Amino acid sequence: MFPNTEEPIMLVPTCAYFITMNPGYAGRQELPENLKVLFRGVTMMTPDRQVIIKVKLASVGYKDCDSLSKKFNILYKLCEEQLSKQRHYDFGLRNILSVLRTAGNSKRQEKVGTSEEMIMARTLRDMNLSKFVAQDIPLFLSLLRDIFPLQTNIGQKSYGVLETKVKGLMLENNLQHVDAWFSKIIQLYDTSLVRHGFMVVGTAGCGKTTVMETLTRSLTLLAEDGNPLGNTHKLIRMNPKAISTPQLYGIINPMSGEWVPGVFSEIWKKSNAKANKFISWIIMDGPVDAIWIENLNTVLDDNKILTLANNERIPMSDNTKMVFEVENLNNASPATVSRCGIIFVSNTDLFWRPLIRTWCTDRAQDKLYSSPDETAWCEEFTEKYIVKADLNLILNRDYNYVMSLPEVVRITQLLNLLTALLAPDIEAQKTITKADFEKLWVYCLVWSHGGLLE
Repeated sequence: MFPNTEEPIMLVPTCAYFITMNPGYAGRQELPENLKVLFRGVTMMTPDRQVIIKVKLASVGYKDCDSLSKKFNILYKLCEEQLSKQRHYDFGLRNILSVLRTAGNSKRQEKVGTSEEMIMARTLRDMNLSKFVAQDIPLFLSLLRDIFPLQTNIGQKSYGVLETKVKGLMLENNLQHVDAWFSKIIQLYDTSLVRHGFMVVGTAGCGKTTVMETLTRSLTLLAEDGNPLGNTHKLIRMNPKAISTPQLYGIINPMSGEWVPGVFSEIWKKSNAKANKFISWIIMDGPVDAIWIENLNTVLDDNKILTLANNERIPMSDNTKMVFEVENLNNASPATVSRCGIIFVSNTDLFWRPLIRTWCTDRAQDKLYSSPDETAWCEEFTEKYIVKADLNLILNRDYNYVMSLPEVVRITQLLNLLTALLAPDIEAQKTITKADFEKLWVYCLVWSHGGLLE
C-alpha cells in the first residue's frame, strides 16, 4: 500500500478505518497530515538476531558467545541470499532456537576443553543439511568452511549402537547401503530429538517411508535389548485428504448440538494418554495445505495443545511426535514450515539402482527366481539398455509425459511387470533362457518407461 516507505508501517486500526472510508487514498504514498502524527516513530520491530543468538549461547554455557553469534548470523544471512529458493527452507527464529538448543546439549555432552567453535560448526552443519536439496549441499558446506576456516576436519556425531542396529536391520531386509540415504536416517533421529513436529519431504519412491520405518524399528529393537538409547515406537498413519476437515477434527451437530468427534482428534487422545509408555508417531501421509494443517499450528509451536471446536484442549505429551510425509510444500504457509523440522530426501539420494539390486537379492534369498543367473542378467541388461543408452536422459529431454514420472517409479513399474511375467515359469519350475529373459526385460522396459507417452 505504501511501496516507497523505507521501513514497514504498522497498520493500526485508525489507518485501516481511514482507507476504508476514503478509498481514493488506497495505493497512495502519502497520508494526510492528521494521520502522519499517529505514525511518527511507529514502525514494525525487526529482531536483532545476533543479540538473540549471543544471549542464548551465553545461557547454555558458551564462553566465546560474541564471536560465534556473529558467525552464526552471517552464515544464515548468506544462506538466505545465495541458496536456491525452496518453500521448505527456513532460517528464522524458530530454526535458530532449535539449533541453539542442540548446540547447548552438544556442549554439555562433550569433554571439558573441547573447542566451542567446532561444536557450533558441527551443530550448524548437522541441523541444516537435512533440509537442503542435493544441489545446495556443496554451496552450504563451502560457506561453512569460509566462516569457520579453522575447522578443516569436523567429525561426525556418532550414534554407534544405533548405527550398528540400523545397518543390521538394513542387511536383514536386503536394503542397499547408500551413504546419502543412510545419512537421512541419522538426520531424522537428530531432528526427532529436538523437534516434536517434523516433515519428511521428497518425491514418490525416494525412500521416505523406509527411512522412518527403519529408524523406528531400530529404536524399538534397542529398547527390547535393554539399551537406554532405544524406545518402543508405534506408527499411526493416516491420509488427511481422504476425509473432510470436520471429519478430521470433529464438529458440533447443528441439529442436536451434540459433539461428533473426528478421526484425528480420537487418535490424538489415545496417543497422548498418560498411561502410554511407548512413543507414538502420528504420520499424516498426504498433501499439506492451509485447509487442514492451520488447525495444527498450536500443536506444532511451543504451546503443544490441540484446540477443538467444542473448546476442548488436549495437550501433547513428550511421547508423541507429529510427522508429515509429503511430496512438496508448495501449498504450505511459512508459519507452518517454520514450526517444523524438515528432512528433505532428494530423489538422487537413493535413486533407482539399489531397487534392482534389492529385487534380485530378495528373489535369490527366497529361491523364487526363473534362473540362477537372473541377477547377472539384470545387471547386464541394466547397463545395456538404461545406463549406456542414456535412456532416462533422452526421455526427459526429448519426450513429454502426460504426467511427471520419476525415474524411480519407472524402474519400480519395470520390476513389477517383470515379476508378473516371470511368475508362471516359477510356478511351473521352468528354467528360462537368457534370450527369453532379455525379451521379457525389453518388453517391460518399453511399457514402464513409455506407457505414459502420447
